[in-house]
Amino acid sequence: MKILVTGGCGFIGTSLTRALLQEGHEIHVHDIMWFGNHLSNHPKLSITQGDIREVESIPMDGVEAIIHLANVANDPCSDLNSKLNWEVNALATKFLVDRAIEYGVGQFIYASSGSVYGYKEDKHVTEDLPLVPLSDYNKTKMISERVLLSYADDILVQIVRPATVCGYSPRMRLDLSVNILTMQAFTNQRITVFGGKQTRPNIHIQDMIGVYLHFLEHGNAIQGIYNAGFENISIMEIAERASAKIPSEIVVSESNDPRSYRLNSDKLLATGYKQKFTVDDAMNEIIEAFRNGILRNEDKHYNIRSMKDLNLG
Repeated sequence: MKILVTGGCGFIGTSLTRALLQEGHEIHVHDIMWFGNHLSNHPKLSITQGDIREVESIPMDGVEAIIHLANVANDPCSDLNSKLNWEVNALATKFLVDRAIEYGVGQFIYASSGSVYGYKEDKHVTEDLPLVPLSDYNKTKMISERVLLSYADDILVQIVRPATVCGYSPRMRLDLSVNILTMQAFTNQRITVFGGKQTRPNIHIQDMIGVYLHFLEHGNAIQGIYNAGFENISIMEIAERASAKIPSEIVVSESNDPRSYRLNSDKLLATGYKQKFTVDDAMNEIIEAFRNGILRNEDKHYNIRSMKDLNLG
């Protein structure tokens, strides 16, 4: 299958692209490369560097499926430049699906976010609960979902609402809860927790990749919106798990972040997908990468710092 992966040089995209190539697919990656390119040459891989907003520049001939990952990721980065956030995360999605339909693409997989639910006290946050997005980032994800669903008669639309992704990637991010707290434990033996009671759903990066492969494999049998998150744990519990691996002092500070939510992924599991990796696996990978010198605590692993360095604010 010929697949277009937007954002294919990103944290998830890099590892996903490698997995798709291993499956034998022909892959075209389109990425602006704010964070570089960590993909190796491969006979079935082509890459273009470009802005997702310039949709006419994206090669679409022969593409059978699109996995749309490209976005301004997370709340701080979206708040840094609201105009950029809305253009990239909402408008570009609309233009991309229009172009996909024009070129006869059959399948469109969209990476939304589990944070579209906002603050929820429900123990089981399922796909049918109302969305109450709290930030511009969450709002653009919600709007993109609604736009894509309006095209469901013209193209197979599959929307994933991922939990916070954790684990190691060649294009690493250390600004995600499990990753950053594990990094703090290893490098400082001191973990700073803001609040701590907030619950976060988590998914290992290899399970996130597994979900996308699962959607590709099952095609029309899976349509609509699916949560993807398997471990709902508090920020404090994440810190405690990291401290159990690398003995560390846990320092608690006040937080103005009200986000606390959990995901129920029974709908996804009912399609036959099975969780294979855990938060503990992610922590072990990150610790091993630091110990082996593959990973260091550098600004390039933090999206907001990289965007500021690029004067995108």
